[in-house]
Amino acid sequence: MVRGAIAKWALPIDRHKGIYLVLTAEDVGVDRFCVGSCGYHETLAISNHSRVMFGWIGNARKQCVGECAWPFGVGPYGPPSAPLGAPNGDVGIDGMIINIATILAGTATNPFNNGYFQGDRLAPLEAVTACAGIFGPGAYPGYPGEVLVDPKSNVSFNAYGVTNRRYMLPAMWSPSVRSCRTTMG
Repeated sequence: MVRGAIAKWALPIDRHKGIYLVLTAEDVGVDRFCVGSCGYHETLAISNHSRVMFGWIGNARKQCVGECAWPFGVGPYGPPSAPLGAPNGDVGIDGMIINIATILAGTATNPFNNGYFQGDRLAPLEAVTACAGIFGPGAYPGYPGEVLVDPKSNVSFNAYGVTNRRYMLPAMWSPSVRSCRTTMG
């Protein structure tokens, strides 16, 4: 899709200024989705001297909510627990926000699969995937950690955006403190 849009000049080409994100609807099936992947990032050669970065993120609302929109769906691992309230009211979209943050962090720190990662180069743990399932202090498998909960709407979140919009963002590995850090510390 990205290659075709670039070939038709439908997208600008400047390999130093961004990443193309392809977001799919809840009823779109994509290879690798729900089977170990909720999204991915790659580079695309557009000439001998130029590459662009792109990422793909799927909407898990109807397909694999427990894997790709956890903690807003019942997860496949850990002790059973009730899902958290999605901060924007749509489990699929709120799951996509978590995965968009993951893909953007991976693209920024390991854009060409030779940057920052831990483990095997063929299956790297990147800045966020090294902290999978951590959204607040005290997290463990099946428990996202201590997050904020709105007492009126019962939605869970750990970050505020523009106009106090609420989001759940994943933890990211911090080399300076050698641990996973969330927006909540």
